[in-house]
Amino acid sequence: MTHVHSRPPFRAEHLGSLLRPKDFLQKRAAFENKQLSQEELTKAEDESISKVVKVQTDAGFRAITDGEYRRAVFWGTFFEELEGMTEIRNPSMDLFRPYVPDIAGFIEKGHKPGQSCICTGKIKHTGKSTLIGQFEYLKTLIPEERWGEVKVTMIAPPWYHLRYKDGIAFPKEVYASDAEYFADISKAVSQELDILYAAGVRNVQFDDPNFAYFCSEKMLKGWAEDKSNTKTPDELLDAYIKCYNDSIEKHAEKIHFGLHICRGNFMGSRHFSEGGYDRIATKLFQDLNVATYYLEYDTARAGGFEPLNFLPAHKNVIVGVITSKFPELEDEKEMRERILAAADVVAKGAGQTREEALKRMGVSPQCGFASHEEGNLLGWEDMENKLKLVRRIADDVWPGEP
Repeated sequence: MTHVHSRPPFRAEHLGSLLRPKDFLQKRAAFENKQLSQEELTKAEDESISKVVKVQTDAGFRAITDGEYRRAVFWGTFFEELEGMTEIRNPSMDLFRPYVPDIAGFIEKGHKPGQSCICTGKIKHTGKSTLIGQFEYLKTLIPEERWGEVKVTMIAPPWYHLRYKDGIAFPKEVYASDAEYFADISKAVSQELDILYAAGVRNVQFDDPNFAYFCSEKMLKGWAEDKSNTKTPDELLDAYIKCYNDSIEKHAEKIHFGLHICRGNFMGSRHFSEGGYDRIATKLFQDLNVATYYLEYDTARAGGFEPLNFLPAHKNVIVGVITSKFPELEDEKEMRERILAAADVVAKGAGQTREEALKRMGVSPQCGFASHEEGNLLGWEDMENKLKLVRRIADDVWPGEP
């Protein structure tokens, strides 16, 4: 891939998950308590998705999503539906690396993950997509010529691996090495993409907080102290990048692939990690074969723009300078200046002018508004105001462009 993807991505983007209406959350709770049928829940999902699609189109967004309303959490159920992967409820904390930021966040609050998913056999795609229905419904809400703009959010191919202690992610009698395990995951992701592509999907965003965890000094310190680890963080990062590249290789010229990285977006607007992209910038931007990076940049915990110096001239970056965690609106002039400052770094690294760099950029919130269905600490109107703010800033920096 050496050409610059455009439309998608767009100048104004959001990251996928959106706040759920309160009445819809009540119906989901009723379904969980067996007080509502699947048919009634699906009807409530359809009605709420139709409502939130209108919010997006009215605000001037082109890469619409269904708000992830058919999922309880942002990662959905892709892994749970694969052969060879087993969902576990209330897993033992003995399975996990306690210094991996999301696990450490649970421990800090005296909690533990209520759910996880682990390999118990050879991993294979069943031929049935967990995402196709979500896309097909969106197709009924927008004109056919815009189906390719719809953004489908997917969980990272290596998602469940990092949290487990060395040797726990899969049985040794099933896979002799991480490489064998990742190879089968990549095949399964590629098969999922076959199904999505055939249905008309042309815009995929992978969500992966794990990349940001490699920037966390706390995690790296814990990793160094854990003598059970058989790989260095750099070696594992290389393995994750290969897993991605193998997953998308077949479709990289046919589908726009983006990667969203944030530092956690848990209930109560919590984050899990801190640290700039400096440690991973070269590998992240130059070795990973995605077209676009959706990067958290709303607070100092994401570091400065300097790592964007390593962004190749054929790749895009969407700078997430607006927070989705809290309702206060950012100053538009200040956000414009931040975008231009990022553009200057991108330009310098690629040997371009600011204007040329801006052609490969856009603006967004730093993360979704509801990575978990409970949502962040802001209201529906606050979310609408944030989306409108993103659109206004995009119109200011890139007038007349979607």
